[in-house]
Amino acid sequence: MVLFLCQKMKELFRLFYLCEGGVCTDTRNIVENSLFISLKGSSFNGNEYALKAIESGAKYAIVDEIKYVNNTNIFLVEDGLLFLQKLANYHRQKFNIPIIGITGSNGKTSTKELVYCVLKEKYNVLATKGNLNNHIGVPLTLLQLNSKHEIGIIEMGANKPLDIHELCEIAEPTHGIITNIGKAHLEGFKTFEGVIKTKTELYQSVAAKKGILVVNSEDDTLMDKIPLTIENFKYSTNNSGNLKGNLIKLSPFIEMTWEHENYKSKLLQTNMIGKYNFYNFLAAISFGLIFKIENELINKAITSYIPTNNRSQIQKTKNNTLILDCYNANPTSMLSSIDSFALIDHDSKLAIVGDMLELGEESSIEHQNIINHLNNLNIKYYTVGPLFNDTIDNRALFKFSATEELYYYLEKNSINNKLILLKGSRGIGLEKLEHVL
Repeated sequence: MVLFLCQKMKELFRLFYLCEGGVCTDTRNIVENSLFISLKGSSFNGNEYALKAIESGAKYAIVDEIKYVNNTNIFLVEDGLLFLQKLANYHRQKFNIPIIGITGSNGKTSTKELVYCVLKEKYNVLATKGNLNNHIGVPLTLLQLNSKHEIGIIEMGANKPLDIHELCEIAEPTHGIITNIGKAHLEGFKTFEGVIKTKTELYQSVAAKKGILVVNSEDDTLMDKIPLTIENFKYSTNNSGNLKGNLIKLSPFIEMTWEHENYKSKLLQTNMIGKYNFYNFLAAISFGLIFKIENELINKAITSYIPTNNRSQIQKTKNNTLILDCYNANPTSMLSSIDSFALIDHDSKLAIVGDMLELGEESSIEHQNIINHLNNLNIKYYTVGPLFNDTIDNRALFKFSATEELYYYLEKNSINNKLILLKGSRGIGLEKLEHVL
């Protein structure tokens, strides 16, 4: 990491290696013989819990307020979060292994899970758990590295400028992929150009390491930002890359084949839906080829993966078949989900779309674009949330101000024999509707 490490900091790093329980930042989940690092937030002060952490089993604690220090097992640093990040980078530098950085406006968690699924066929792999991909989650993941790990996969999220730069300074990735760049978190980035600049900080970091980038060669934005001197592995649905994928059918599950050099796979039946996930599969296959995974093991990995956490899940209820894609939403992911939904062959389809949050000044325009797209595709739909309600030419069958309102409606008015897409931001909570659909 670029930031200077003083001698005292290095001495305190030693405490981590004396703690068999690793690092903890929450006294509700203290591990015996761990190192507790106090963090602060808008509504909490971890320093206040340092003594409780020790009493609960932590071996040492780090604080950044002097009144909590005893210099026996509770020690002072200037900033608890900065200490955590520097410790993580210090620890990461002890491992001469590939570290894969994954970011993007959409699909980064699914891609991370798929890459992990492929690489674990041959290697001992550490990967980000869930979506712990921020300035706290990335350090906590890196601090789990041990001598058995052969590859690390680090998911990197961003909601404001320089976020990816900060995470790359901590993780120092040797390989990287940006799944795509779309209009997400515009409240923090202000402009789409700001999103592009921040996401492509990953490219600059990997280039500095003389590493390898995996790139969708059909994405002009990504292709334009590849540093000229860096090695890259391209995937596509045409012949413009090292790997060619063929989307055969959405049934609604993805059925596909792939080709590389003199090999062409058999027809692969996956457990994921959506054309957007087809590209995530190609990304995972690319990393498998880079790291010399046997072709049949790659096929085994991608056909056996089953998504969780409302990410492109198919759920059959007593009355309908649901596509649960309501973990998050932004204009790019919403359009992709709608387009994929339109491609699925089914006699009776209904889209339930919820508001897209954190879009700032672009919010009204982007919600109107979604409504226009639904109308152009002649998809029947309900809308949920005030942002969609404020759009014009809204031909929704019904418009609801909140998920709870739709829930009560469905309790009294059942829907049957439909394929239903549930797509909206996490804060809208469309997954709650599963019980009444």
